[in-house]
Amino acid sequence: MNNALIQLLVLAGIAVFLILKLRSVLGTREGFEKPPLPPEAARPAHRPFEVIEGGPDRDITDHAEDGSASAKALAGMKLAEPGFTVNTFLQGARGAYEMILMAFERGDLSQVRGFLDSDVAESFDAAIAAREAQGLTIEANFVGLRGLKLVEATFDRDSRRAEVTVEFIGELTSIVRNKAGEIIEGSATTVKKQRDVWTFARTMGNADPNWQLAATSE
Repeated sequence: MNNALIQLLVLAGIAVFLILKLRSVLGTREGFEKPPLPPEAARPAHRPFEVIEGGPDRDITDHAEDGSASAKALAGMKLAEPGFTVNTFLQGARGAYEMILMAFERGDLSQVRGFLDSDVAESFDAAIAAREAQGLTIEANFVGLRGLKLVEATFDRDSRRAEVTVEFIGELTSIVRNKAGEIIEGSATTVKKQRDVWTFARTMGNADPNWQLAATSE
């Protein structure tokens, strides 16, 4: 056997070895290598997203039972004034409660009179006048609001008058002084709870965005 034939056999053997080695490497999947995709026919059919329309308005149903008279009234307010939201109204009512309550306790309604219905303003004025006639003064401090709940809502579609009744549970300290400046009631350090049920009213769609306090009860 000559040298050329021997070299040819050696080269052929090396080629076979390399081919077998390459196949063994390519046939092994390790690490994060992705498996081959299935044929098009074997892939699961694509399901488009389903959009559900006409569901309950959470801005309403978070505060009034779905389908109730109050929920329908709130929906009517939204139709009459698309920018109206219950959550925004309640945030405003929270601020109005503290502002009006403290103005009444101080005996000065000048800063809140625009937020009071005429009947409520007259009632507050009478109570403050009676207090002053007795020489009584009140020193009050608003501590915070423990609770706020929408109680009822009504809406007249003809007049577009909306009314929303809200229950407030406030916390405050309060003392009453007589003419001599002596404390005759309350404590400057004892926090007391106070429950008020207020009804706010407004004509929906009106250019004036402010609600007025139309009625009060405990």
